[in-house]
Amino acid sequence: MSWHQFRPYVSVAQRRQQAAMTAKKMAKQGQALSPVQPEGRAIATTFWGLAWCTNLESYSDYSNRLPRGRTYLRNGSVIDLQIAPALITGLVQGSSLYKIRIQIESLPGSRWKSFCADSAGKVTSLLDLLQGRLSKGVLEAIARPADGLFPTSKQIKMSCSCPDSAGLCKHLAAVLYGVGTRLDEKPELFFTLRSVDMKDLISAATASATQSSAIQRGNRSLEGEDLSALFGVDVESSAVDVPARKSDPKLRKKPKRPVKSLKAAAAEPMPVPIVPVKKASAPRKFRATASAAKKRSSK
Repeated sequence: MSWHQFRPYVSVAQRRQQAAMTAKKMAKQGQALSPVQPEGRAIATTFWGLAWCTNLESYSDYSNRLPRGRTYLRNGSVIDLQIAPALITGLVQGSSLYKIRIQIESLPGSRWKSFCADSAGKVTSLLDLLQGRLSKGVLEAIARPADGLFPTSKQIKMSCSCPDSAGLCKHLAAVLYGVGTRLDEKPELFFTLRSVDMKDLISAATASATQSSAIQRGNRSLEGEDLSALFGVDVESSAVDVPARKSDPKLRKKPKRPVKSLKAAAAEPMPVPIVPVKKASAPRKFRATASAAKKRSSK
């Protein structure tokens, strides 16, 4: 047995204290750290985090080392985790501070194009994509082991500065699980890691919708020849004959007077006849008095 198998045991409390001191020291040196620690016992709770961890646990050659990695992650030993295109780096506090480097092959372009084509029209919102609110078929296609979007164990190359000669030490396992926790917080980093642009899925959906709309418009605006073949009529001659018949003077009809309803007719005022006014004659008594006065004056 090698000497590192008998290193002194470091308790969880000691590791946490050492991690806090290291983080504080590095912060003073101007190095920004991004620690990872799950909330509660669950390492991941969202689609992308859970799918990452499930894919990780499907690697049979990792099974015996993963449990120790989960313990280290829950204890706050991963004081830094950075995700870049095709690369994961981290710092893990154990009996010493260990540097982690994990290289992951970029997603093959042919597989990404195929996935975008198959998902066209099914992924219409980046928010739905990042929150995993997609159809069951799309989610299964993403997480499919053989040809999904997650890497296989053969596409991963890892190194740790610890003296453990195992291909996957507990420090590496802790960082790999930490990726699942980080994807819970920032699922867009998955596409960064796989070196693809998630907006390609929305572009594919937009192109599919545009093509479908163009087909529908084409069906609604068929040419005359297409209509003639479809319905068995001469569209052009029919379009000419109809206006000619309408312009025939023999076929013209006098416009009918609008018929008023009884209620509307009764509401109209009756016409008042105009009667000529005759000159009024003087009263009979007045005429007799005027004649008598004339006779008296003549005497």
